[in-house]
Amino acid sequence: MTEKRALEGNEAVARVAYAVSEVCSIYPITPSSPMAEYADVWAAAGKHNMWGQVPDIIEMQSEGGAAGTAHGALQTGAMTTTFTASQGLMLMLPNMYKIAGELTSAVFHVASRSLAAQALSIFGDHQDVMAARTTGFGLLASSSVQAAQDLALVTHAATLESRVPFVHFFDGFRTSHEVSKIDLVSSDDIEAMIDSNLVYEHRSRALNPDNPFIRGTAQNPDVYFQGRESVNRFYNETPAIVQKSMDRFAKLTGRQYKLFDYYGDPKAERVIVLMGSGAETVQQTIDALPKSGFGMVNVRLYRPFSNEHLLAAIPTSTKRLAVLDRTKEIGASGEPLYQDVITALAEAVSEGLRQEMPKLIGGRYGLSSKEFTPAMVKAVFDELDKDHPKNHFTIGIKDDVTHTSLDYDSEFQIEGDDATRALFFGLGSDGTVGANKNSIKIIGESTDLYCQGYFVYDSKKSGSRTVSHLRFGPEPIHSPYLIQSANFIACHKFDQINKIEILQNAANGAVFLLDSPYAADKVWDELPEPVQRIIIDRNISFHVIDANKVARDAGMGKRINTIMQVCFFALSGVLPRDEAIQQIRKAIEKSYRSKGQDVIDKNFAAVDAALDHLHEVSVPKSVSSKRPLDEVVPDDAPKFV
Repeated sequence: MTEKRALEGNEAVARVAYAVSEVCSIYPITPSSPMAEYADVWAAAGKHNMWGQVPDIIEMQSEGGAAGTAHGALQTGAMTTTFTASQGLMLMLPNMYKIAGELTSAVFHVASRSLAAQALSIFGDHQDVMAARTTGFGLLASSSVQAAQDLALVTHAATLESRVPFVHFFDGFRTSHEVSKIDLVSSDDIEAMIDSNLVYEHRSRALNPDNPFIRGTAQNPDVYFQGRESVNRFYNETPAIVQKSMDRFAKLTGRQYKLFDYYGDPKAERVIVLMGSGAETVQQTIDALPKSGFGMVNVRLYRPFSNEHLLAAIPTSTKRLAVLDRTKEIGASGEPLYQDVITALAEAVSEGLRQEMPKLIGGRYGLSSKEFTPAMVKAVFDELDKDHPKNHFTIGIKDDVTHTSLDYDSEFQIEGDDATRALFFGLGSDGTVGANKNSIKIIGESTDLYCQGYFVYDSKKSGSRTVSHLRFGPEPIHSPYLIQSANFIACHKFDQINKIEILQNAANGAVFLLDSPYAADKVWDELPEPVQRIIIDRNISFHVIDANKVARDAGMGKRINTIMQVCFFALSGVLPRDEAIQQIRKAIEKSYRSKGQDVIDKNFAAVDAALDHLHEVSVPKSVSSKRPLDEVVPDDAPKFV
């Protein structure tokens, strides 16, 4: 039986990369750092790869050094990988041209991220991998945590047969840091995918005095051009090799991937083409739209780009096509994926492979992890239905300068009623995120429920605001966007209630848990009037606990995370209360074993005391705040306020 685990994307990928590597050259950069950290921890603990060896983990002083180390290790015939993102990938480009030019099997795993342009951003889009698309590396995209694990293995298998090195990429933070319940690939699956004969062939190409070979020369005009063209057959054969690896993976696991995965109505007239986590949002939106006629192409293999496989994926009924790029190529006639799709279709019409050219538009979305929601997907489909749809559009922002943006209905939501959707407001390093990750693992691994966790961090990190978005439900979750309608909300710091619209996304009948220094019979008058009004209007069940007092009494200082975790399970009903507390105690033992028994005992005491201090607030039928809104914002305040 397949083992199911709740893992974040980085760990899911690192498990595979570690198993099939002998050398991991690393230099940490957000959001790919955890992949390198997992590899380092596992090696220090003596964990073996698939050949019964402990891989060499070599940390350098920059990403350029990590790429140079990878290049050198590959020249010795070692199975080698590295992990990077953003500016780190840019520092690897010179080595990548050489690795690809020498037809060396390798995989770089990239948690794709914005490049520093008008400002630095640590958040996710495809600018970095698009800047690497001319290196000669293959580019394979994953759209979910499950796909990131699976396609990591497919990529390592395909590079050995094709001799084309690969960047396997997935969206930074949105996939790299999402925790999701997935089917693990087993050790047997990994061994079945990696062909030993191809590994021996890779080793035989090593630079070795016993097997002399010349490599890394200089060439003049008489032969350089020919040398560049000599690699054509390797790249021409690569798409078929990748598909063969996908098919072999499907036989082992039952999970089938294609170079261009089509989803939707087989006779769709309106189709969206994109890659990365946004494809999950499009898929969910297609399921929610009432009419047929909608489809999506999820691009997996972006380089080498196979016109043949793309054309086979697009229904012949397609009349309108929107290509979405998560990048901006300033000054170009269109973004990269848009240009590739329009070229493929134009050539097909020119060569008589397709009767007519569909109406085709391109747009940009999701730069620097900008939200991409079902409402935006619907807006793109609606735009395709217009007589003159806007080309080179943006979606998700309001562009009032060059007017590229599409309008969308932010009220359009498709969250199902059968799932628990929980929001937790905390501060960086206060333990909230760690407790929520434990909650996901408890629910994901002790029930049949599917789960998803995503954590919004401020770029200032420690001490700044964090918001945890958790979903649990009976069906697989394809929602790589923030919760828009929460039926459970917890605020772990009372002062935030005065600064943030914490209940803005509360559903009718939601549960609200507040860490409050005020007792249940006193707290109501301490709430801002807008908060009181939402609680009344949306019939919200309101509960308070003085978690800081419970933590102090248990000797835990300011660490309230396990206390609030107990309250979540008690109020949400996701698990029976006694079972939840038993699982929390197990998670505490596992998490704090290295800290000593005293720390574990203090956490146990806090867990046992939590429910005795949890109280429901009797909500009045009208607001009664001491601070009405017109006193906070006077009549003569400027409009901006």
